[in-house]
Amino acid sequence: MAMEEKHIIDIRNKRAAFEYFFLQTFTAGIQLYGTEIKSIREGKANLTDSYCSFVNDELWVNNLHIAEYRFGSYYNHETKRARKLLLNKNELRKLKTKTKEKGLTIIPTLLFIDSRGYAKLEIALAKGKHSYDKRETIKQNESKRELDRLMKKNY
Repeated sequence: MAMEEKHIIDIRNKRAAFEYFFLQTFTAGIQLYGTEIKSIREGKANLTDSYCSFVNDELWVNNLHIAEYRFGSYYNHETKRARKLLLNKNELRKLKTKTKEKGLTIIPTLLFIDSRGYAKLEIALAKGKHSYDKRETIKQNESKRELDRLMKKNY
């Protein structure tokens, strides 16, 4: 069993787990400007409304909000520009064919900086949940929370 790496910067899309079932996850590199990586290192990014789409056989992430770097002058970046994701051809081909199926989409779930200092984006091939699925998720979370509360009380 592989040990999980601990990331210094760990920006999650919490809403995505509530809205979608994750079928498969991929880790992609992301093309950034200098001021963007500096803002990410400060933890100033938001994945909430972001989504991925294909343009000319390339995968792009849209609506990923990276705040302007506070020390950046006129070199600062646009906060919600489209950014290219870096995956190999086989992964891109697989994702493109899967997204053509009805109801499947690609959602960013985690933005982190790896051990070499590169920004990576974890994306998931996802299927949207219905309202009854969301209610079931809420029930499971509440029962888990109640069980944890009881276990803590007994110790």
